[in-house]
Amino acid sequence: MNEAFIAYVWKLRLFNHQNLSTVKGEKLEILAVGTENKQGGPDFFNAKIKIGNTIWAGNVELHTLASDWLKHQHQHDAAYNNVILHVVYEGDTPICRKDGTPIPTLELRQRIPPKLYRNYLYLLSSKTWIPCEQLIAKIDPFTLKNWLDRLLIERLERKTAPILASLQSNHNNWEATFYQFLARAFGTKINALPFELLAKSLPISILSKHSNNLFQLEAFLFGQAGLLEKDFEEDYPKALKKEYYFLQKKFDLQPLKGHIWQFARLRPPNFPTIRIAQLAQLLHQSTHLFSKIINLQTVEDYQQLFAYVQVSPYWETHYIFDKKSKKSSKKIGKNTVNTFLINTIVPILFVYSKQRASNIHQARALQLLENLPKESNSIIQKWATLDIKAASAYDSQGLLQLKNEYCDAKKCLNCALGHQLLVRDS
Repeated sequence: MNEAFIAYVWKLRLFNHQNLSTVKGEKLEILAVGTENKQGGPDFFNAKIKIGNTIWAGNVELHTLASDWLKHQHQHDAAYNNVILHVVYEGDTPICRKDGTPIPTLELRQRIPPKLYRNYLYLLSSKTWIPCEQLIAKIDPFTLKNWLDRLLIERLERKTAPILASLQSNHNNWEATFYQFLARAFGTKINALPFELLAKSLPISILSKHSNNLFQLEAFLFGQAGLLEKDFEEDYPKALKKEYYFLQKKFDLQPLKGHIWQFARLRPPNFPTIRIAQLAQLLHQSTHLFSKIINLQTVEDYQQLFAYVQVSPYWETHYIFDKKSKKSSKKIGKNTVNTFLINTIVPILFVYSKQRASNIHQARALQLLENLPKESNSIIQKWATLDIKAASAYDSQGLLQLKNEYCDAKKCLNCALGHQLLVRDS
């Protein structure tokens, strides 16, 4: 038995309410269990109970053993003076407030359905990919759909904080904020941080002034990335290096260290050099990117924004400086574009909508996810083997949130699917 399970039972009133009484035999009625507190202090705020003929309003504290109150030193903490009921699995000792007045105690040991606790132990001890892997087929489609809808919003909410923090550091400049998050997206997982550092070290306000000159954009980006430090053999990188030194002095730039970029275990089309060349081309072709993305409407509109991004002629025959390769266009792939939309465009639209207190861009963000194909990764593929198949990115994002934030942490008590399985036949 643990406090998390007791809190679950209390919050959802999953205990036997017949002839409720305190451990002292006083008649007890639960009028309101209160609001769960995730911070410090009592476990539930603003509860309401009736003991005898008196109604009490205040807080509720939960423990496995009543003596845990003493173990946690609550008797010396004024924050617990307003506790009106101590809910425990076993009332092994009387408990008093700091001023010495006794606290009514409700013991749940004989009131929790045995099958409910056995179901919980089964999920908690499960060693399968998800705790309910053997039972998930029993979940009704309506519960699953509603829970995934909620988890999608939860996932988007989780992505809100870093965007808002960046927006604040950029003095509420959405163009700069979007540029930094878009740059991070170009780095994918392996080079996300170097791309983010590159964007932060090279303001969009500087690049915008040179957006009509692709050569200068490449000089800025490759130089600031620390990738123009060596002695080159070919004319193009030599020219970029010379141009960057001029721009560096003009704008007092401090370049990154070139060793931060990862090339190992990457396919050549994903080399950071190619991604930087693509980013330069995008900035060249599309000024005021953020203003554009908030006014686009459909998946096709957003995909078109990236579809025509080529690379400069030098990069058509190179993956790295000074090493020629077979000529190729090196467009941004459709799967990569879709990843940009799911992980960057959609969260940005979601946050922008919240900040503006308007539902327009939030609805557009959700519609984008509904119209984008599901992600193809090991987690989504494994869900499919359990006959839970994502029809779109809207579904796959919810499933990723479910696996990463609930199943892996065994938060079955906080999961709608876990709840349905826990209370079955209880």
